[in-house]
Amino acid sequence: MTTTTPRLALTLTTAALLTITLVTTAHADDGPSVPPGTEPSATAPVEVDPNDPDLKLPEGATLAEPKVLDIKQVVEDQSGDERREDTNADVKFALQAEVLFGKDSAKLNGEARARISAIASEIKNQNATQIRVFGFTDNLGSYAHGLTLSRQRANAVQDVLDQQLKDSGITYEVRGYSEDYPIASNTTESGRKKNRRVEVSFPRGEN
Repeated sequence: MTTTTPRLALTLTTAALLTITLVTTAHADDGPSVPPGTEPSATAPVEVDPNDPDLKLPEGATLAEPKVLDIKQVVEDQSGDERREDTNADVKFALQAEVLFGKDSAKLNGEARARISAIASEIKNQNATQIRVFGFTDNLGSYAHGLTLSRQRANAVQDVLDQQLKDSGITYEVRGYSEDYPIASNTTESGRKKNRRVEVSFPRGEN
């Protein structure tokens, strides 16, 4: 996934200062992290014999490291306002900013709490204790402003989850990424709308 580089050195300096994790009521993880889906694939559990004649490798050639391709199921509502991705390991919800906040705002609207409450119910169902809440913006405006806004929006969603779950054993990782990690093109408004989002992800349970 392409990461957009800040346009000015001054903006980069400001952005670096704004990436410091804010303290929330939850036990936030200050370690480095990237959005789910960008981590390396797992190593395959099945060994492959490079000397097997059926492989027909050219002389001197070797096999690359085997990888397991994760199965992903994606469900998006008709309006495109909410998206759910299920893999073997994780569940991720992506909510477009417009259904949660006003323009350029981090204040949740009336509809937002019902949507976040539904996510909280799924977290309970999966018995998840590690939750990531990541905010993203489009590429309009400065990168530094996007960092602040995306983090404030992620914090707002995490606050509601914390109120809904009421579980001191849950660990939250809350981050804002500005325009980094777009999921659509920023050259159109429809693409920018998809990029303005908050993602909530957590490990899949054994239910």
